[in-house]
Amino acid sequence: MGPADRRTHVAGQIIALLTAREQTVAVAESLTGGLLAAALTGVPGASAAFRGAVVAYATSLKATLLDVPPPVLDARGAVSPEVAAAMAEGVRRRLGATFGAATTGVAGPDAAEGKPVGTVHIAVSAAAATTVRSLALAGSRDEIRRRTVEEALGLLWQRLREEHW
Repeated sequence: MGPADRRTHVAGQIIALLTAREQTVAVAESLTGGLLAAALTGVPGASAAFRGAVVAYATSLKATLLDVPPPVLDARGAVSPEVAAAMAEGVRRRLGATFGAATTGVAGPDAAEGKPVGTVHIAVSAAAATTVRSLALAGSRDEIRRRTVEEALGLLWQRLREEHW
């Protein structure tokens, strides 16, 4: 099974489980620019579980649209575990979803905020807790973005399997 097939398979499992549980997900994306939302909405029947997405590429939009505290952005920058967590929590609350998932990082071609290309933070939020995973990915800009989507889907799937509803 190739990477695209794995993404499609995991996204299908996520949508099926959320639908069966009558739960929902919303996503907040930066470096992936809508690729995570596309992976989830590519599943037939996704509308039963997918609430929507916010692509907040600009740092200021992370604050205004996703409620990331400006002091966190000022102190840590847009590429940090704290911002990923706040993005996931903010999109979950703002879009009224059971789960929020978020991606932020540096896909390249150049470093940003003093952080090297491949620095990525993903998060999944539910009412009870938020889980953040930090990654150091290698490859081209496209490879980093695709791998980030795979990792975010994997983290969401893990959280769904851990939640007992």
